[in-house]
Amino acid sequence: MKVLSSYQAGKLTLFLKGELDHHEAAAALRKISRTMDDYLPRECVIDMGGLTFMDSSGIALILKISKLVGETGGRAWVENAKSQPLKVIDASGIDRIIKVTTGAEQ
Repeated sequence: MKVLSSYQAGKLTLFLKGELDHHEAAAALRKISRTMDDYLPRECVIDMGGLTFMDSSGIALILKISKLVGETGGRAWVENAKSQPLKVIDASGIDRIIKVTTGAEQ
């Protein structure tokens, strides 16, 4: 899995690409944490447009990102969630805690 990022005017966008499972989640979180420490964003977009697979580890990753941003008074949300990751998100009910969009409703 790859994690790419873009920062502009207080908004960090994290682009997740590939497959996010328990083997990839720890390394992804380390990279994301370092990136967030560098920028201290007020807003964080988790762009899942390039994510082809996600298991429950992805839910934990989303919650951790939301917590990290929230500690500094910011907010995080998920954008461009595709079919398979969206099924995991829907099953978890996380969309009651964090905004999730598929791209169509943005």
